[in-house]
Amino acid sequence: MGKKTASFAAGCFWGVEARFREIPGVIDAAVGYMGGASDQPTYQQVCSGTTGHAEVVQLLFDDTRVRYTELLDVFFALHNPTTLNRQGPDFGSQYRSAVFWHSAEQQRQAEQKITEINASGKWQDPVVTQVAEAGKFWRAEEYHQRYMEKNGGGYCHM
Repeated sequence: MGKKTASFAAGCFWGVEARFREIPGVIDAAVGYMGGASDQPTYQQVCSGTTGHAEVVQLLFDDTRVRYTELLDVFFALHNPTTLNRQGPDFGSQYRSAVFWHSAEQQRQAEQKITEINASGKWQDPVVTQVAEAGKFWRAEEYHQRYMEKNGGGYCHM
């Protein structure tokens, strides 16, 4: 089995995590924070917009069962990648669209996918998804993990 890691930010992380958990080949998914400047950020700190972190879902996947490009397809179908720091009613840099890559190949594939989406004319505006090297993943508080599963749906832009 080829275990790989992928990290995506697509707004509120609850629904994003739930959707990725449905994909055969995704071994695990956890919600947390990435892309900011402070250590061990809390949900309240991230929501304040002062840490620079995004709400992310970090995946462990078997690349013999699901390709990274397939995960990118799901990611871009889950949200509007043309809105800067906003998804649905949620706004702030913590809700930005971002692909945090773990290898040069993931970076290349993410940039290629954005080029394809922009060329397709699917969206009136260009994709503003950030493509950045993955940094430290700070796991979110336990009550956020599997939130949709534990709370029968709950609120989310999904």
